[in-house]
Amino acid sequence: MVRRTKEVAEETRARILDTAEQVFHEKGVTRTSLSDIATNAGVTRGAIYWHFADKAALFQAMCDRATLPLEAMFGSVAADDLDDPLASLRAGCVGVLRQVEEDARCRRVFEIMSSKCEFVDEMAATMARRQECRHGAMTLIESNLGLAIQRGQLPADLDVRRAAIGLFAYIDGLIHNWGLKPDHYSLADEAGSLIDLFLNGLRRQS
Repeated sequence: MVRRTKEVAEETRARILDTAEQVFHEKGVTRTSLSDIATNAGVTRGAIYWHFADKAALFQAMCDRATLPLEAMFGSVAADDLDDPLASLRAGCVGVLRQVEEDARCRRVFEIMSSKCEFVDEMAATMARRQECRHGAMTLIESNLGLAIQRGQLPADLDVRRAAIGLFAYIDGLIHNWGLKPDHYSLADEAGSLIDLFLNGLRRQS
């Protein structure tokens, strides 16, 4: 009985998160109330408060269960013992772009965070956490590019910091622009060629 009660609670929590993701995406975070989510999820406001302290906590939990592009980035991309750091960096970048198109939850939550939420007041902590994650991704890129120089894959005089900023902005811009008109082309299909275009430019720096 206890086990079944726990399962029901977990199912209810998942349904609330699924509904919040849908309603936030449709209405925007600011214009969505907990009552809106409760009604659409078929639960009471009390059920929501049982699982989440407030809307900010619910929003953060929704973000946490999605793997966002540029934030859960690259795994071992910057490991010191990589034999081919540039290939590893390429794989990480391509993976991020493909994820945006192929992972529906990632795409919805990214759209909510990018264009349907104001990160002020109760949501300010979420923005601070997002900025911290993005800084971590930037650091990984910079470390990997430095290792690629050590391995002789990139010019010795390459400005690593500037290259990392450029690559990060390039990926971020590709994601945002594709999201404006996703039926224009397949980001997943073009990911490899787009990343090669940038990395080949770094190889020719002098």
